[in-house]
Formats: sequence, structure tokens, C-alpha cells
Amino acid sequence: MNNGKKGTQSTKSKRAELLPILKREAGRKGYLSRDVMSDVATRADVNLGEVYSVSTFYSYLPVSRKGKNIIKVCSCVPCDLKNAQGVISSIEKEIGIGPGETTVDGKFSLEIVNCIGACDHAPAMMINDELFGDLTQQKIAKIIKSI
Repeated sequence: MNNGKKGTQSTKSKRAELLPILKREAGRKGYLSRDVMSDVATRADVNLGEVYSVSTFYSYLPVSRKGKNIIKVCSCVPCDLKNAQGVISSIEKEIGIGPGETTVDGKFSLEIVNCIGACDHAPAMMINDELFGDLTQQKIAKIIKSI
């Protein structure tokens, strides 16, 4: 979009470029560090707060280093009704971290998500791109140990 000055872009146009830039940068390093966000803000000519706001709004734009294996526990209503909190507690016990954290060795990160599309197998979780449903404490322990 041109605002009347040759070679410049409107603020709205610059904001529209943020998401594709942030997705590309997150793909390069696996997450968006403060330095990366600051660089993007400078390149896009927007303030750092705006870049941070966009980065933290989208769950697929990680703002911290993630583990090799990302565990996503579903917290939608069917999973919640079938003891999603028990699943979370079992995972915490197995890997020693809470939601939003990464193990010291970088092997696991634990995230709570709204839905993973497995309501018919609640409670459910995903590890990387693999779905695990109908979870029990014993099943969770076996899955974690296999990784």
C-alpha cells in the first residue's frame, strides 16, 4: 500500500508483513528470541511491543526455546471431563516440569492446548505430531519412557 511517498509503506501494510516474517524467523531457530523480535521490529519499522504482541498471540510462534519432544495436552471440554488435569499431573511426575516449561536436558517441553481434534479419544495428548488417546497414568508412563 502506498501512502503517497515513493518507496514507503503504510503502517497497516507493515503490520501485515509481521506474521509471515515471524513465521519464517521461528522456523529458522525454533523460537523467537528477544533479539530476533527486536530485529524484526527494526526491519518492519514497528515497535517491539507490537512484534511481541503478535508473537505471543499465535501459539505456533514460540517465544522460548522448546524441547526436542513437545508434549501438547488437550484441555477442551471432553478431555477436561475425562481428567485432563490427571494427565497433566502424570506427565509432570514423569518428566519433572510443568506446563510452559522445558526439561533441563532439552528433551521435553509441556504445553496445554485448547483442542487437538481427538475428542473421541479423550483424554488425549500429542507428542510432536503423534496422537495418543484414551490416556491413563500407566499409558502415559509407558509412552514417555519409550521416548
